[in-house]
Amino acid sequence: MPQTVWIARHANRLDFVRPEWFNTAELRYDPPLSDDGLVQAKLLAKRLEKEEIAHIFASPFLRTVQTANEVAEVLDLPVKLESGLSEFLNPEWFPAMPERLPFNTLAKQFPRIDRNYVPAIVPEYPETEGECLGRAGETARRLAAEFPQDILLVGHRASVTGMAMGLVAGLAETDIHAALCCLVKVRHDGEQWTMELGGDTSHLNDSEAVLRFN
Repeated sequence: MPQTVWIARHANRLDFVRPEWFNTAELRYDPPLSDDGLVQAKLLAKRLEKEEIAHIFASPFLRTVQTANEVAEVLDLPVKLESGLSEFLNPEWFPAMPERLPFNTLAKQFPRIDRNYVPAIVPEYPETEGECLGRAGETARRLAAEFPQDILLVGHRASVTGMAMGLVAGLAETDIHAALCCLVKVRHDGEQWTMELGGDTSHLNDSEAVLRFN
């Protein structure tokens, strides 16, 4: 049976717009979306409103949860927090495992979060870029196998790239243009996975010219 996996990167984040936010933030490595990021997430939701998506999975960082939640509101679906889709846990960026909002806090703020879902993979800090790509790819394969309907996976630049590479044989990092709030579309025809969109941003009013990695 054919299956489509949609893969989205989170929308614009507050510290990309206001870098000084980082200096006083309590959770420096878990920024929310910026105002324009929320607009981007709504445009993403509008782009996907007529697709037959049955399940939504998101990295547990706030920016990915907010992005996924906008789509979930339009499609009337729960959001499953999947830690295997998390940020690249690069020790050059993070001095330790980045702190995030606790699960219960997120679930209260976003009632669509599925409190019963158990993540497929829990990443370990620190990791290399190759380990991040592999971890995200393995997560995507497991989720596609366990949930054989059309699904949406919301992650970060590195995990978006890793998910696509993990599903579609022969892809290189340069084949995926993982801009903010982009869409990657991969499809399984019963025999193999193929990529139909490699980082589409046509649903956005504006998209970034220079890709940022996190």
